[in-house]
Amino acid sequence: MARVLALLGVGVVPADTPILRADDLGVLRGDGVFETIHVRDGEPWGLEPHLDRMARSAERLSMPLPPRADLVELAGQACAAWSPEVEGGLRIVCTRGPEDGGPVTAYATIAPVAAATIAARHNGVAVITATLGVPAEVRTEAPWLLGGAKTLSYAINMASLRWAAGQGADDVLWVSVDGYALEAPTSTLVWLVDGVLYTVPAATTGILAGTTAAYLLEHAGELGMRADERLIRPAELHDADGVWLTSSSRGLAEVRTLDGVTLDPSPETTRMRKLLGYS
Repeated sequence: MARVLALLGVGVVPADTPILRADDLGVLRGDGVFETIHVRDGEPWGLEPHLDRMARSAERLSMPLPPRADLVELAGQACAAWSPEVEGGLRIVCTRGPEDGGPVTAYATIAPVAAATIAARHNGVAVITATLGVPAEVRTEAPWLLGGAKTLSYAINMASLRWAAGQGADDVLWVSVDGYALEAPTSTLVWLVDGVLYTVPAATTGILAGTTAAYLLEHAGELGMRADERLIRPAELHDADGVWLTSSSRGLAEVRTLDGVTLDPSPETTRMRKLLGYS
């Protein structure tokens, strides 16, 4: 299915409509925020937590956002033009706007979830570690590093994934210079040890707080698990009872190998994927 494009205050327009000025700061400097939301049965799943996170990201950038009701309407317009039979990824984008001032640029797109993304839910992923170049807790003390903000500046994220592909891996697990696992370029780390489902604490590390991981931990009791946050070193993950990367479009992808070490498959993967509602 073709992409859907909707503009704030306009509605759905042809997907090839030019919508950005050449001096838009989102293009020139990556100065803006975005969210990607899974679309299932024609509806955005977890829209409110994503908009909450977008508001936090914009606050970090000292960037105004359109009224929340307008963003909800924008998402609804895009989804109304999307086939409910097709699994999609809704991306809501807000830039700071033109370089010479003016209102923010806001639009939404929907595209089909890639076949490789869906396959990762069932086949798992091979992951290698790479340094992020900062200590685990430095970003909480340096607001200019934009810890916890989901900005349009994704060049490092994409470069990391290209590097991983060149090494024959599917994804990267970023590691702090003091040796702690942080997050992946487009997903959140989750692991299970002795009935406790963990993720990395966003408040102290500046990683992006994952909405899918948050849902999993909030509902861990339904799986007979407890939930917690803590720091962990990559080598410790080799002995976990399950390791996953979570994101909105991919859902839950089990880490099958980490730096070439094969991890035991977890019998909990199917139950956790079902809890999240991903096919």
